[in-house]
Amino acid sequence: MMGCMPTIWRSARPLLRTRSSTHDLRWLSRRAFDARWFPQGIDVGTWRGRRTIAVTWYRKDATGEGHEASRVTLIDVRRSTSVDLALAVETADGTLEPARIHAGGLAWLDDGRLLVAATFEGLWEFDVHATRTVVGADARRLSGSRRRGARCEVLVRTRVHDVPLRCSFVGRVTPAAPGVPRIVAGEYRSDAEGRIGWHDVPAGDGPWDAWSLEPTSIPRMQGVVDLDGELLISQSRGMQPGRLWRGRRGAMTRSRHALPIGCEDLAVDEAAGMLWTVAEHPWRRRVHGIPLAALGAQ
Repeated sequence: MMGCMPTIWRSARPLLRTRSSTHDLRWLSRRAFDARWFPQGIDVGTWRGRRTIAVTWYRKDATGEGHEASRVTLIDVRRSTSVDLALAVETADGTLEPARIHAGGLAWLDDGRLLVAATFEGLWEFDVHATRTVVGADARRLSGSRRRGARCEVLVRTRVHDVPLRCSFVGRVTPAAPGVPRIVAGEYRSDAEGRIGWHDVPAGDGPWDAWSLEPTSIPRMQGVVDLDGELLISQSRGMQPGRLWRGRRGAMTRSRHALPIGCEDLAVDEAAGMLWTVAEHPWRRRVHGIPLAALGAQ
């Protein structure tokens, strides 16, 4: 089912399967193999009192080159339930249009702001607590659903922030300093010239003009988090298992822990002691978690 539902937790969509050393969440629906919707970004936060994993998706258009819509799926891992929130832009006349972006990485701030890496278009900001309910034709258009009588919960873009790099992905710096959230963003490139950059997140409409950038020499970067000064970077390798890189600035080494084929963004859940990533390829799609203790990172 491609459309969104009211803001209730929907059962029987994801399923948590626990292995001896990792955790895997797989979709038991069309989205496990759908060739139009692709998961990209991931982070963790609290929504309506429940600890939640958030996953961004973008929908390809009929040509496979452009973008038709995007969404965030909120997953309550403990209960194996989820809800979709379509991402939208409000025009000058009040009309809601789909957020037609390659919704890459995701940073979920404690105050409820979602920062979505809108590849080539900076960071788009949404408020996860400010949902709107849309029905009928508008719901079908915003969510990509073909269901008659569709009903959709929507997050409307509140701000756009320029970033001095491609901005393919974004993660949080943890632990966060009191009142001063910090993020780290980066760019996907097939060569080794990709960069990452740090920024303190200002409150409200504060300026976004103090990025600290540096190269990593790691090609095909897909996600980054900063865990108390140690960087964790995901690297995709086509149809081979992804790689996890870790270390301090300028001293990255390859971890022995492999990531799923088609790995994307990274997220750290300090409360659960987990590192999460999401794999994008149809039939291989899953949310994958590695205990931080297994990485020696806790």
